Amino acid sequence: MNLDFPCSALEFIPGRVKLPDLSDSHTAEAPMTAPDQNVKRKTQDVSSPRLRFAPSPTGITHLGNLRTALFNWLYARQQGGQFILRIEDTDQERRVPGAVERLMDDMRWLGLDWDEGPDVGGPVGPYVQSERLAHYREGAARLLESGAAYYCDCTPQRLARLREEQLARGEMPRYDRHCRARGLGPGPGRVIRFKTPLEGRTTVTDLVRGESTFDNRQLSDPVIMKSDGFPTYHLANVIDDHLMGITHVLRGDEWLSSLPLHVLLYAAFGWQPPIFVHLPLIVDMHGRKLKKRPEELPDVTAEYLAYARLFRVETLRERGYLPEAVLNYLALLGWNPGTEQELFTPQELIAAFRLERISPAPAKFDADRLNWFNRQHLARLDEAALLARGRPFLQAAYDDPRLEDDGWTAALIAAAREEITTLGDLPAATAWAFHDPVQLDDEAWQALRSDPAAPVLAAFREALPEAGRLTLEEANDLLRGLMRRFRKAHGWSGRQVLFPLRAALTGTVHGPHMAAIVALLDAETMRRRLDRALP
Repeated sequence: MNLDFPCSALEFIPGRVKLPDLSDSHTAEAPMTAPDQNVKRKTQDVSSPRLRFAPSPTGITHLGNLRTALFNWLYARQQGGQFILRIEDTDQERRVPGAVERLMDDMRWLGLDWDEGPDVGGPVGPYVQSERLAHYREGAARLLESGAAYYCDCTPQRLARLREEQLARGEMPRYDRHCRARGLGPGPGRVIRFKTPLEGRTTVTDLVRGESTFDNRQLSDPVIMKSDGFPTYHLANVIDDHLMGITHVLRGDEWLSSLPLHVLLYAAFGWQPPIFVHLPLIVDMHGRKLKKRPEELPDVTAEYLAYARLFRVETLRERGYLPEAVLNYLALLGWNPGTEQELFTPQELIAAFRLERISPAPAKFDADRLNWFNRQHLARLDEAALLARGRPFLQAAYDDPRLEDDGWTAALIAAAREEITTLGDLPAATAWAFHDPVQLDDEAWQALRSDPAAPVLAAFREALPEAGRLTLEEANDLLRGLMRRFRKAHGWSGRQVLFPLRAALTGTVHGPHMAAIVALLDAETMRRRLDRALP
């Protein structure tokens, strides 16, 4: 097995940098000159970028995951590169059955396709880390052989005591390098740790945030290979990104503090690091990091839980948010196009996306803004698309044969279009078409007690055909004639005439255009509802 990337396969040639001296005698200013220069490459230096999304299958998909995937996907598509899906499942204890399949389904729902991945294959697979263990073991062996790593047999009990002692002294908890010079070999229960420099500084560059310098004395010697033979994130991530030819790493800013370690690992292997971009944190309404499990927060309110659940992709899908609206909203969480444009199609986002327009500032998750985007994208749907997407929500709520009628269902959804924020609102917005008798709200009762109610309902009932439904044009003519008649006879306004009629037919004085209601209900149903409402 060869840990040197096969350059010809993907036309990406990783650079070579000097292997740093990580021995205990090393005291020079951190040996990061070559890697640091490589990290400072401009994006245009990479002719065919390769980006990856590397989630862990540890639970439900949330918008933070998909925002990371989206930015990687947008840049890969904008630059004509490749977008790779890689599953990082080396933490076997936290793996959730079915999480990978659910994640891929959520990505497809959002429109994020991948060029290489577990299900489609590719030239540098496998694309699941638990199937790549030989790569990590060879990498760890190379680091051991070069003196850049060592075996450690410190027990969890010793590490816990060390942590307690350091905290008691007011120190930052970190491994004390107890086993660094002991010369241990392999053995049961032993891990492999990476040697970080004892002195000097490490300077790294993020394309958006610029340079950051870390004091090496604040680093620790992290575990890179666990006693069960599985690598930690740090080793697997660096090896996989190199072997898969990843040119740009766009990831959450929680990994920024790990950047010096990762660059040191690249240097220890003699590999050129990719270009790094750490994406801004997504925060809640209070400016706090959004939790994957908000129900575990102390003193959490029902209102906050309802808000926080919108961060879960499964909630958005269940409630009928449009994927293109979610994608549009997500793209603007931490990125801006540099123009006044807010509404984008996926292709428009691809054309506009630039890494330099990513902001380092935290982005607030605003449910009202998400709802606004969804309403805007709903308004863009034509009748056929609205029917195809909306009917399943109605069929899930109502077992009604009329929903098999394309014309009737399309007209019903169109009538409710202005009343809904998501497709999941359709059942409630159209309940008047299915519930018979209707439930009258307070305003409806008041309308039916008004002076115009009895004569208006009686006149409308008299004008109805014996059976069947009116066309929309016939419904409009009937209602206009009714309003003219009562305005001339009594001076009643259109509101005074239509409110009692709307109340009797739908149970409320609010809702779709009255003509649409009259055209959707058959004459027998309307007559029955009028009879219940008449004194």
